[in-house]
Amino acid sequence: MQQTVHPFPPVYDAFSRVLILGTMPSPKSRQTGFYYGNPQNRFWRVLCEVLQKPLPSTAEGKRLLALSSRIALWDVLRSCDIEGADDGSIRNPVANDLSEILNRADIRAIFTTGTTAARLYKLLCYPQTGIPARILPSPSPANYRNYSYEDLVEAYRAIVPFCSEFIGNNA
Repeated sequence: MQQTVHPFPPVYDAFSRVLILGTMPSPKSRQTGFYYGNPQNRFWRVLCEVLQKPLPSTAEGKRLLALSSRIALWDVLRSCDIEGADDGSIRNPVANDLSEILNRADIRAIFTTGTTAARLYKLLCYPQTGIPARILPSPSPANYRNYSYEDLVEAYRAIVPFCSEFIGNNA
């Protein structure tokens, strides 16, 4: 069990409309320095298919993809005790202050990537935000058996109505 503090800032700007929250960056993501950094994680491939945009190869490209699609990214937790990337091992969770994003962007929907993020959001964040979160399946490699790539793409299409005016644009 290792005490882990969230290592990087949220991705958002004043034009963000959708907030996607994970739980806590995995060791691989912390190593690469960006969200969903494990090459086996399907998040970026699925998001690009849903957004009809090419897959960026760098963290900066992924950041710009999210921003140009009006998507904000962060995680529910600021810190916790966790074993590796096992969300089921999380102890002593401390929430991120989502007001930083909610006060500066017109967020129209919040989504969580996985049931642990959803449970922690409901417990730690919902009382402050009052905004319900919709649960997306986890794109983690640990979830390969439960959700096919096609299942993930179908589920992640739920974000489209909130940023559809930007889908396919390169702006």
